[in-house]
Amino acid sequence: MGEINETQRLQRLLDARHPCVFIPTFEEADALRVVRDACVDAGIGDVLEWSISTGLRDALVPASPVLLNTDHPAAALVTLQGRSDRLVAIMLDVAEHLKDARTMRVLRECIAHFGTTGSTLVLIDHATELPPPVRAMATRFDLALPDEPAIEKLVRDAIRTCGVDGKIKVELNRQELQTIVRNLRGLTPRQARQIIVDAVADDRCLNAGDIAAMLANKRRLLAGDQLLEFVESPVSLDEIGGLRRLKFWLEQRRESLGDEAIEFGLAPPRGVLMLGVQGAGKSLAAKAVATAWQRPLLRMDVGALYDKYIGESERRLKEALRQAEHMSPIVLWIDEIEKAFASAAAQSSDGGLSKRMFGTLLTWMQERTAPVFLIATANDIEALPPELLRKGRFDEIFFVDLPDEDARRQIFSIHLRKRKRDPKRFDLAALANASAGFSGAEIEQAILSAMHNAFARKVDLSTETIVEALGNSPPLSVTMAEKVAALREWSEGRCVPAD
Repeated sequence: MGEINETQRLQRLLDARHPCVFIPTFEEADALRVVRDACVDAGIGDVLEWSISTGLRDALVPASPVLLNTDHPAAALVTLQGRSDRLVAIMLDVAEHLKDARTMRVLRECIAHFGTTGSTLVLIDHATELPPPVRAMATRFDLALPDEPAIEKLVRDAIRTCGVDGKIKVELNRQELQTIVRNLRGLTPRQARQIIVDAVADDRCLNAGDIAAMLANKRRLLAGDQLLEFVESPVSLDEIGGLRRLKFWLEQRRESLGDEAIEFGLAPPRGVLMLGVQGAGKSLAAKAVATAWQRPLLRMDVGALYDKYIGESERRLKEALRQAEHMSPIVLWIDEIEKAFASAAAQSSDGGLSKRMFGTLLTWMQERTAPVFLIATANDIEALPPELLRKGRFDEIFFVDLPDEDARRQIFSIHLRKRKRDPKRFDLAALANASAGFSGAEIEQAILSAMHNAFARKVDLSTETIVEALGNSPPLSVTMAEKVAALREWSEGRCVPAD
């Protein structure tokens, strides 16, 4: 929450006598606590609270009597407008009632009146926006999400609270605790507390084994936004074949995510660009980053960014990037980035929209401070705007080529184990030799095709049935040989091989 906490920030607005403050949030209890504390600290003893279910009553005295005939918002506002002394009035979920012309009119008059008395009307609402006439009169106040010190305190408090009914065993070293704290960033105090409680509910223990489940719960809590999609990543890098140089690069930088690296003078890694043959494993490389660093992986749906209304596409992109920062630390994946901003690299046919969107992304990439690691993947380097390839935009540019013989053996082993087959029963050398030029995705499809054939013939899966399936489906490296060769030639000296 920075050097100034929420209560102090709001207290400043009250001291400056802002006539209307708007707090958009789903966390009503947290907002009410902040408002009440700010009023007490500011020395304001007259604080009223209104909701449709209770009407007006004292906000600082529990179970205080309700003022008669104030259940309707317009009636409550008329009562407030009749006060000439300084007070703070809190109204809950009033935005929906502003569709009524009378309530809208009285609200605007009440805000104008409060401007003359030094009073403040605080609107706490689940709605994200107010009608334009009210928005013009209100000061927006967004509740900040807790920072890492606040989250660590929250973790300790939650464990202490859970331990009231019995002892909670904590088996975490400092690094594991920091990983949990980082992964709870982007959540409200209530959400973070619930994830901690869920983690210790079954076994009354909090240890490194709970990290994956806590990430899954975070994904569940934050799911639902169409612009950012949570993507499941493998639990271990052992489930990813090949990509040896990329894995080494990730392992080398794992420690640079912590506070010790910052004290040493290292800035956290900011992102990589993955170029390569279609289906060669760029998506898997994105998952490898999330797996290696134990961070959630979010994919931006660039297709959902574009909107027919002027200005809406840019707003959607800024909102998606803002949400990514709130959810940090995360890995943000923009798949096939060249398609999203193709017109930015050539003469625009969309009125300059792609160039403006691309400019917004570049500015964010340059100026962001939140721990969001960006992965951009691309198949067509000619469609990429040259500004994206400039040194400094990414920490590294990797070229993901088709897997070599050793990587293909690993890929066969991984996919056979996934299908409940013992890789030792298969001739992996023969399979690797027969699959030269195949991508990891094509190898997986060949195994699936062989399993269907074996099942139809009522025989078990064997090396021979897989080799047969490989022979029946020529790889992309054959059907698009010229394009693959051109891509490999371009990458020479420009990119770091991922394998």
